[in-house]
Amino acid sequence: PPPPAAVARERPRGDVVPAGAAAVTDGGCTAGAAGDAVVNPAQECLSDEMRLRSGTVVTAVVLCSVVSVSWYAAFSAQKDEAKLKLWNVTVSKNVLQLPSIFNHLPHLLARENTFLPSVYLGQRRTGVSIVMGVPTVKREVHSYLINTLNSLIYELTPGEKQDCVIVVLIAETDLPYVNSVAENLKHLFPNEIQSGLLEVIAPSVNYYPDFSHLKETFGDPKERVRWRTKQNLDYCFLMMYAQLKGTYYVQLEDDIVARPNYLSTMKNFALQQPSEEWMILEFSQLGFIGKMFKSLDLSLIVEFILMFYKDKPIDWLLDHILWVKVCNPEKDAKHCDRQKANLRIRFKPSLFQHVGTHSSLAGKIQKLKDKDFGKHALHKGHSNPPAEVTSSLKTYQHFTLEKAYLGEDFFWAFTPVAGDFIRFRFFTPVKVDRFFFRSGNIEHPGDKLFNTSVEVLPFDMVQSGKETLLDGKDKFPKYQRTEDGYIRIAYFTNGIAEGEVDPSFGPLEFVRLSTLSDSPVWVILSEIFIKKTET
Repeated sequence: PPPPAAVARERPRGDVVPAGAAAVTDGGCTAGAAGDAVVNPAQECLSDEMRLRSGTVVTAVVLCSVVSVSWYAAFSAQKDEAKLKLWNVTVSKNVLQLPSIFNHLPHLLARENTFLPSVYLGQRRTGVSIVMGVPTVKREVHSYLINTLNSLIYELTPGEKQDCVIVVLIAETDLPYVNSVAENLKHLFPNEIQSGLLEVIAPSVNYYPDFSHLKETFGDPKERVRWRTKQNLDYCFLMMYAQLKGTYYVQLEDDIVARPNYLSTMKNFALQQPSEEWMILEFSQLGFIGKMFKSLDLSLIVEFILMFYKDKPIDWLLDHILWVKVCNPEKDAKHCDRQKANLRIRFKPSLFQHVGTHSSLAGKIQKLKDKDFGKHALHKGHSNPPAEVTSSLKTYQHFTLEKAYLGEDFFWAFTPVAGDFIRFRFFTPVKVDRFFFRSGNIEHPGDKLFNTSVEVLPFDMVQSGKETLLDGKDKFPKYQRTEDGYIRIAYFTNGIAEGEVDPSFGPLEFVRLSTLSDSPVWVILSEIFIKKTET
């Protein structure tokens, strides 16, 4: 019988492989392709010695055990006998039995398109410094995903937004739920998805095996064993997806907040390491939050996790990888710990804090906090123009609007209703360049402003009305006016309102936040920034 490599569809020398596919060489190795590629029968597998450097792009680093989409497409088209040969199940004693992903996930043999995401949003950005993976699942009580993404995105500078990718994995097979989450993210983060900063994926419905026959180990009940087993497969899916997109991969969770400058801090810490022997850089002491890996190491890590994904949770498996690499069984535990410390390096203070209370494991309450993260910043102060501040909202305790405007604390008030307002009247009319308002904070992320507009009242209403409110060509209003003459210039989205002020408005006398409909929750205004135009 022909060797396994010969079973793949024959392709004439020099044929073009479609973009996004993988080349199947005569040697049986697979290599992903970002664009069109020419099949070279003499091509050899890429060497493990290739190393990523910041700012460089590696063509492909793929171990033979990681199956590409096009390989699987060719595989699925063969007869049963050919499939067995491709899976190294053959009666021939002259063929080496190479391990593959099917050894650990044999159910994938009978399924097509298993490695294709069932949902995808994004621009397929590659060549970045850092890829961040955020798995999310359906929680019974409360989802923290939107707050997590807001925190991660808000703390990025414009330059950093071009040098990273945030990948959200909706780790569920309930397609109506998956599609609803994807559509919500598409609605809330259109600019981030369009620019390539944010990608949203979901695994195939056939990706997960049957979890009903898992062995209960370490005293864990069946449901917890299922939860941790699926979690291991979620991490593997994210790592396999991310490995060719950037230099480093950072594992995150969907219930965290980030420190300012977290991305540049992680990148600089990785680049400043005296050697490249490290395997894990830790930016949080909790679980699998804030763990950085070199993308070159992801194939090894995925293989190891898949070998034992049903046996132990992810944090134990990571420690076992380090033990296998550097620990000497003839030495004591202290010697082993010292050796592992060279591969697992901790950064302080922590860059990420866990804020979720309701675990993704149903019924589990966890109040884990990273002590190295420091005190939560519940508000952010700015120097704003002198103004008189008033509000129709009822203030809660000592959290006044005056303190929030001065940057001393946050403003906290009872539930707004339609017609409520927060108003700033400048003592002297001010030319405003831009504005930023943030509602909610880390401890109370849900206390946000909903269906609320930002409105301004120029000092010279006649001048602004002539030059700005009417479009000279079609005579239709360019801005919407309220009944009392204010000009509506922005709305709150995800608890945030920001933007620039049309300079033709001239000096402003008032800035107002107006609630357009009844709110379901209390409101916190944690950041107020009204930036004067520099003269």
